[in-house]
Amino acid sequence: MCTALIYSDADGRSYLGRTLELTIDLPYQVVFLPPGFAASSQIAGHPALAYTSRHGFLSLTMPWRVPTPDAPLGLGDLKVVEGLNDQGLAFSLLSYPAAAGKPQAVEMTRAVLSVADLGSWVLGQFSTVAEVKAALAEQPVLLQALPILRGAVSPFHYVVNDATGASMVIEFQQGEMSLHDNPVRVMTNGPQFDWHLTNLDNYTHLLNVDRPTATFGSYKAAQPDSGIATAGLPSSSTSVGRFIRAVYYATFTEKAASPDAAVRTLAHVMNNFDRPRGVSIDYPEGGGGHMEVEGLEADHAQPYATEFTTWTSLSDLGRKLFFVREYAGMNFTRIDLDGLAEVREPRVIALRKLGDATPDATQTLKAASPAAFHQPGH
Repeated sequence: MCTALIYSDADGRSYLGRTLELTIDLPYQVVFLPPGFAASSQIAGHPALAYTSRHGFLSLTMPWRVPTPDAPLGLGDLKVVEGLNDQGLAFSLLSYPAAAGKPQAVEMTRAVLSVADLGSWVLGQFSTVAEVKAALAEQPVLLQALPILRGAVSPFHYVVNDATGASMVIEFQQGEMSLHDNPVRVMTNGPQFDWHLTNLDNYTHLLNVDRPTATFGSYKAAQPDSGIATAGLPSSSTSVGRFIRAVYYATFTEKAASPDAAVRTLAHVMNNFDRPRGVSIDYPEGGGGHMEVEGLEADHAQPYATEFTTWTSLSDLGRKLFFVREYAGMNFTRIDLDGLAEVREPRVIALRKLGDATPDATQTLKAASPAAFHQPGH
């Protein structure tokens, strides 16, 4: 479903790469919200939690519900899937079906944050992972059923990375929130994060140094090619296999000498997690489960479901640059948050409108008309 990892260059600067895999292409929106944007989050039975963004941020979003003629979508309906703010703080949402469970006990008089708004709350309010961790220690967060996912209860976990190199995982296990420092700065999907770390203990033999020769009895074996060092990596596209491979690539990939070279290197790394249609398929009778989206049907041209990399993003946390590539293209589109610093109204543009032929969309987004979306209550 998703792979996220941090790559560091020769000077220790951090770059986030992330893929998203689904069986269908969704109507993602690129959203920029400026500092001073007022928002609110509400769970039924609790007072609304109001907050105002201190930092501008760019995000890839999905609506949390299906629009109707009487209730068109507002900005508050667009929920962050991936984002980067003007302080170099990044937020990533990754699939994690085990999140749902009995709600936490919170006083009904207390304002709570819907986990669906966690991305905008984090990116708009904070500069570092340490700030996010401190704030979450005081702010109750509750899961919420999502109409767009046919009532599924927030089946995700969340990764926050910052320009200092800090990383954390926010996870809900059967409804209970837990916060984890992320020493490997990698995340995929289930099982829970601490399970992935324990499983990593089974891979202490991994090293990027080839051992191309060996002697067995009197026979001297020799590899005809390089690359035997990767033979110990799991080959499947499962969450467990991708986690190990992501740690390997993040650890051993050569450290680039400049930020531009680092972005290119990260793009090569993320190509290892790019999944074309048909590489793995699931027939309905096989019991494979996939995310079902209200109002959008899977491609019925084939009698099976196949996950593919709908988009890949790269974030330069130091220079506040965001890059994104859809499945239909091979080139990344670049957006510079510093170039949006003077924008004082929200901007929204469909991801598919950027296209493979738009190398830099900063001015395209900047010149767009202010968002036609209406923020309810503001």
